[in-house]
Amino acid sequence: MSEKVIKQCVEILERIMSDDTVPRNIRRSAENVKGILLQEGLAEAVKAASAISILDEISNDPNIPLHTRTLIWNVASQLETIPVS
Repeated sequence: MSEKVIKQCVEILERIMSDDTVPRNIRRSAENVKGILLQEGLAEAVKAASAISILDEISNDPNIPLHTRTLIWNVASQLETIPVS
């Protein structure tokens, strides 16, 4: 199940990265989060925690468009469903 959640999150992050209305620093952070989620050899819970930390940081950026902030909150809440085991 965790793989499915991560796959969905990566798809949303790719949508953010390809959106030209999103500031470059936000797109770069989305790319970093995607890299963390796709990293091999890390436990899903560790990936999720690292990603949520970055997403929380960028969601507080005053320059982020409202629709992008909503997508980021969506990704973060999906990642929070990954169990810590």
